[in-house]
Amino acid sequence: MAVPTPQQILDLDLEPNDAGAATVRDYLIELLRLVWEHEQGFSGKRPFGNSGWQHDLYVPMAEQGWIASHSNQWDELVIDEPREADRLIDLAIQELGREQSTVASTEKADA
Repeated sequence: MAVPTPQQILDLDLEPNDAGAATVRDYLIELLRLVWEHEQGFSGKRPFGNSGWQHDLYVPMAEQGWIASHSNQWDELVIDEPREADRLIDLAIQELGREQSTVASTEKADA
């Protein structure tokens, strides 16, 4: 199974989704924006109105061969190791933070 870099995960294109995000990067940014906006009223179960929202990211990762999956009897995609998928998303989130920190550090150094 291919192991993606955090940058590859962030750049992964998404199918149309309730977050209106084109890439994993956009999706994670919108998720953080909603956490900030809704504070204590944020719904981790349904941040974009539907439960199972993690599958918006899991499915394209599985299609890339980055996480193991199979189709069930109803031809629905089942993620075999969601913890591994979450680990990869965590690496992408950490990279997202480093991207911004690197830009800010470079700008300070140039000033």
